[in-house]
Amino acid sequence: MSIYRERLLPGPWVFIMILLLIPASLLVFLPINQTAGVVVAAVLYLGAAGFLVLASPSIAITADEFVAGRARLPLTNVGEVTAYRGAAATKERGPQLDARAWLVIRGWIKPVVKVVVKDESDPTPYWLISTRDPEAIVRAVEAARTRA
Repeated sequence: MSIYRERLLPGPWVFIMILLLIPASLLVFLPINQTAGVVVAAVLYLGAAGFLVLASPSIAITADEFVAGRARLPLTNVGEVTAYRGAAATKERGPQLDARAWLVIRGWIKPVVKVVVKDESDPTPYWLISTRDPEAIVRAVEAARTRA
């Protein structure tokens, strides 16, 4: 049973930005063949958009684990969970970042949540995860802990 679930899909401006693939491919293929140019432009745009959607990781909090992308962490090993927005989030993604941290960050999502890993045998000190609602993740972890 999932307490919290979020998919880190790109924002609309990312899809608008990759529209530049259309004129770029038209510039290359129109002199060769107009039909091929239009088809290649459409396929490139749809392929890139589809890749962005399919490659978007998910965040989930269940009754017994925290999932971020491909990584899973039992709630018994989840330490302090802290939400960051604005300048604090930028510092966490930049100057204060530990190179050993597990990162699931996306450039189009500014807020982050920091999840401390309590497992002594795990070399990863914490997870840093992009999220559109970091406070909801903090509440969801607290709710999962009270259910356990």
